Amino acid sequence: MMNAVIAAVGIMLVLSLSRVHVVIALIVGAVVGGLVGGLGIEATLNAFNGGLGGGAQVALSYAMLGAFAVAIAKSGMAHALADKALMMVNKQHAVGGNSVKWLLIGLLLVVAVSSQNIVPIHIAFIPLLVPPLLYVLTKLKIDRRLIACVMTFGLITPYMFLPVGFGNIFLNQILLANVSKSGVDISQVNVTHAMAIPALGMLFGLLVAVFISYRKKREYDLAKIEQVEQVAVSYNPRTLLVAGAAIASAFIIQLWLGSMIIGALAGFLIFSASGIVRWRETDDLFTEGMKMMAMIGFIMIAASGFAEVLKATGEVKSLVEASAGWINHSKGVGALLMLLVGLLVTMGIGSSFSTVPILAAIFVPLCVQLGFSPMAIVCIVGTAGALGDAGSPASDSTLGPTSGLNIDGQHHHIWDTVVPTFLHYNLPLLAFGWVAAMVL
Repeated sequence: MMNAVIAAVGIMLVLSLSRVHVVIALIVGAVVGGLVGGLGIEATLNAFNGGLGGGAQVALSYAMLGAFAVAIAKSGMAHALADKALMMVNKQHAVGGNSVKWLLIGLLLVVAVSSQNIVPIHIAFIPLLVPPLLYVLTKLKIDRRLIACVMTFGLITPYMFLPVGFGNIFLNQILLANVSKSGVDISQVNVTHAMAIPALGMLFGLLVAVFISYRKKREYDLAKIEQVEQVAVSYNPRTLLVAGAAIASAFIIQLWLGSMIIGALAGFLIFSASGIVRWRETDDLFTEGMKMMAMIGFIMIAASGFAEVLKATGEVKSLVEASAGWINHSKGVGALLMLLVGLLVTMGIGSSFSTVPILAAIFVPLCVQLGFSPMAIVCIVGTAGALGDAGSPASDSTLGPTSGLNIDGQHHHIWDTVVPTFLHYNLPLLAFGWVAAMVL
């Protein structure tokens, strides 16, 4: 009989790739997984409904950030950024165009990496920073798939390699803690060394995306972005100053209170109080912003329900046990199968942070039995957890980039974010993770 995890994730991915909306794909996949896992329709729906609340906070955060992003667009910041960048392009002709392109790519990469540690705001920067830059990206004909790959790299690699910020949570509080809880002595393990080779796999994928896959120019309809981003809005130094103050306040308050919702609300209120957003317009702007982020919010809510059904079936453990039968005491086959199981589970659950505790309890005894060193065990469990964060339709590492790049409807979540990030990060991570497991 087919494993429930394989059935659920397989159905979800096939439907998503067939351009069925991700929310529908997640619901159908959850129902199929629950039924295959023997839960029955009532228990499946109860598990799904019970998990929905897990995504509600992030969904509301994104609705607030959407409203804030619309207010930023109204301030004329998009127009100001576009004017400045295009002035540089016109002044330096083709050379300037290239220099601006690399400046923008470098900026987004640095901000994405910083969002995991220096300023730990995770995906909250995307709805605020990317839409104002989209007009310039469109004028320069930069492939948005490249930008999606750049941001996804910045959202994942720091937490799986650097033990600060979100990396401290993932590497120390989740990965090392769960491996230790499963009975392995990790006192001599340097977690950065353990994850260095898999992180190089991520870097390899980024370089392929930047210099090979998406180096050519790609045409987008400028009229659509002009309509959405209101680049023709007049601006003056005061409005730009207020916009800068609102963005800074949103970031500071989010870091202080740990709440994206309150941070975005504070930024929106600054726009309202300054008069840039007129009080009678706030209702319409708020609704417009929420509509812009509605898809991301509903996917995150549905993904939480989907993950809860997978956990309720208990089939992750039986998937590993079935894989153990194929291993036949081969470390090479064992490492590969464990990484593939991790890929499958994380693509379904959509979160490395939630996957590692599930995998560690099952993988660690198997690794000990096969004779892997503590360093290799940490690497296998960590890489298996990180695998699938890129390339999952339900992961915030793919939903975040889509939320910023698709505000004008010209960037498809599955084909322009999920598939590119899957190919450029999961495949190298699988290869480099396997090599690391064999040499550590």
